[in-house]
Amino acid sequence: MAINLPDNELGEVLDTLNERIGVLTRRETEARILKPIIDALGDAFGREAVLDVVRRTIIQVAQEQGDQLAENMGGDSLACFADSLQYWTRDNALEVDVLAQNEAEFAFNVTRCRYAELYRSLGMAELGAVLSCNRDFALIEGFNKDVELTRTQTIMGGATHCDFRYKLREQPITLE
Repeated sequence: MAINLPDNELGEVLDTLNERIGVLTRRETEARILKPIIDALGDAFGREAVLDVVRRTIIQVAQEQGDQLAENMGGDSLACFADSLQYWTRDNALEVDVLAQNEAEFAFNVTRCRYAELYRSLGMAELGAVLSCNRDFALIEGFNKDVELTRTQTIMGGATHCDFRYKLREQPITLE
């Protein structure tokens, strides 16, 4: 049976894995593959050097995924981004309290994070922030460079909740 993967106008295969299986399942699969590789490379080349490369790579991938997400969602507005949250919350992966949602702002708290629970259960809590939380700022940058994320705490980092505050940057007024 052949898998029909969607592509864009350039013929590049689009990453639709989040839409098909959800982000929690994707992160578990990635973590189970990456942990032994990171451990082995850390033993060979030094753990901090390897984690630095992993961090930088994940940021780059997240920016590219943000760009593809905007394409998949049919736009880069905060409303489109809010709609995309369905992929991160699938399988009760996140419990979210939305505080504000309009064309200029999308603010919410995550009160339960099964991603953090997943990484802890796999014995890799220290890698959770690198493999998941690390993506958030880069993802929105790739999705829409005019949206700014402020987040001061995460459950992965030991807080009671994650505080996501997305805000459309004010655009300079141009006179014609």
